[in-house]
Amino acid sequence: MNTLNKVKISAIITSGGKSLRFGSNKLLAKLGGLSVIETTILKFINHVDEIIIPSSDEIQEFIKKSKVYSTKIKFAPPGSTRQKSVYNAILNCSNPEIVLIHDGARPFIDEEIIKKTIEMTYRYSAIVVGKMAVDTIKEVVFNSNGGKIVKTLNRKTIFQAQTPQAFDYELIKKIHQKYKDNPDFTDDSSMVENEGIDVYILENNKKNIKITTKDDLY
Repeated sequence: MNTLNKVKISAIITSGGKSLRFGSNKLLAKLGGLSVIETTILKFINHVDEIIIPSSDEIQEFIKKSKVYSTKIKFAPPGSTRQKSVYNAILNCSNPEIVLIHDGARPFIDEEIIKKTIEMTYRYSAIVVGKMAVDTIKEVVFNSNGGKIVKTLNRKTIFQAQTPQAFDYELIKKIHQKYKDNPDFTDDSSMVENEGIDVYILENNKKNIKITTKDDLY
């Protein structure tokens, strides 16, 4: 850990979603005494050198007036997609060695998992926090008759990807530059995988859900 103390670390907290299923901006919803976005920021603030938030003017103004606001926090313009927002934030990082990318709507992330993610990224360059599947997983193909099951997958090797996802900064910057106009990737690690680069999983069994509906707050 002595070596890690000298490593510069940035965190990107995404906050540009439209919250259509929630009905209002879910990041501003109250979670105890704080909003969702404030709670998420506090989970990272003591473990990184800076936090970059690609966000709308509404979110920026809210955070600037918040009691969690810090000189560690910077803002980047939101993109038309999550991928473009993350790329904007990457370009606004201050040349760290490691960058963590986290959904602003995942406020329940455990700080111990954040620390373990940083440690593993220093060793392996690309890490995804994920949860092992507990349901039986079926592979399905669709035709004119509907969905047909073609295979039952081994759930012991199936993980649901979460965030943070963390990377060597120069690696993820280069890959985002390459794929910035490609809409086919649903997360950052899939772009890295597409380059044939090893990505490692950090299992997290805690309730690191992404808030999507108001029921998730409870």
